Amino acid sequence: MVTPDRFRTMACPTYPEIRLALRPGRRMAAMIEAAQPCAIHIATEGPLGWAARRYCVHHDLPFTTAYHTRFPEYIQARFRVPLPLSYAVMRRFHNASSRVMVATQGIETELARRGFTNIGRWSRGVDTTLFRPRPEAKGDDGPFAGLARPIFLYVGRVAVEKNVEAFLALTLPGSKAVVGDGPQFDEMRRRHPGAVFTGARFGEDLARHYAAADVFVFPSRTDTFGLVLLEALASGLPVAAFPVAGPADVIGASPVGRLDHDLGAAALAALDIDPAACRAHALTYSWAASARQFVANLSPFEPGIWQTAAA
Repeated sequence: MVTPDRFRTMACPTYPEIRLALRPGRRMAAMIEAAQPCAIHIATEGPLGWAARRYCVHHDLPFTTAYHTRFPEYIQARFRVPLPLSYAVMRRFHNASSRVMVATQGIETELARRGFTNIGRWSRGVDTTLFRPRPEAKGDDGPFAGLARPIFLYVGRVAVEKNVEAFLALTLPGSKAVVGDGPQFDEMRRRHPGAVFTGARFGEDLARHYAAADVFVFPSRTDTFGLVLLEALASGLPVAAFPVAGPADVIGASPVGRLDHDLGAAALAALDIDPAACRAHALTYSWAASARQFVANLSPFEPGIWQTAAA
């Protein structure tokens, strides 16, 4: 794994907790040559990704990429950069790869429409042992004890591209809870004093927060998948979301969520969903299947390539 913690870094603009590697090219090349990998996969389009891409293109090495995040929409939301310009950059980055891995059919269809090629499926999985129904979490010792029910929950980054405001602005009975941190955390907490903001939670603590709620509300319109959807469903939590790529692919026609352009109506309708059906749907996503897809998408090198390079 080649990650930013092995380089000098700077804070990502508007995301100070995300570190960007500074001038990683030469050191990246040395790391790749020292590792002599059998295949190269580039996870993101940041400075490390571009450095690895340049190395592979220069040395005529096949590589794969993954489209995890709708960066063009994120950049437009933050800096008003036109979508066609951002997508042109993303297309240049990914179309040099032998396979662009995407999580859902919806994202594949959208990228193909925008001129991306060599697209392959790489779905996601969920830890169904950690994320599971926990009836005791709804009791007096649970994380939301004392709050009026029903409890509508959002889990994720508190950032403009996640559209959290669309959730917090809803008129709903009971209580709203936000689990997560991000650049808009303080602003959202000031603007919505009636909601509960827990900050980031991890592991067992996070799992108990899911299980303690009644409906999971996913207001994002830009996610390519939304792993939190699976975590919520595995916890027996029905989903309310907009009918966009990501939620539409995860939920589909299954009776485990309500997708509606009226997010409030979806949240109220989700109260009638059977938690057992949510759990059963989540069990169809396994990490083993995800791993098999990933390996099948890789592009192994021809034998002896590093011996040739060393010569």
